[in-house]
Amino acid sequence: MNKSELIEQVAKQAGVDKKTAGDVLKGFEEVVLAVTKAGKEEISWTGFLKFSQGKRKAGTARNPQTGESIKTKAKKIPKVTLGATFKKVVNGESPAPKLAK
Repeated sequence: MNKSELIEQVAKQAGVDKKTAGDVLKGFEEVVLAVTKAGKEEISWTGFLKFSQGKRKAGTARNPQTGESIKTKAKKIPKVTLGATFKKVVNGESPAPKLAK
């Protein structure tokens, strides 16, 4: 499912027009990106997803072509953690919601 198909399905599911659904999804995306970049707090959608910022320490890597050791810099990384409800639905332990037609 691509972005436009997602917007269309969310609009049907919520009973709103595609523009409204698209605006809400775009707003959600912007909030998640801004809050995660700031790194001061995480966004938790209980049972579904959690967005946060992680840190990767500086270290040593190896160039696979030459075998040469390379120093890597410390950096921030995005983290997305699946919630328990999401995992149960994917594993067939709970039923998936019915989609509007």
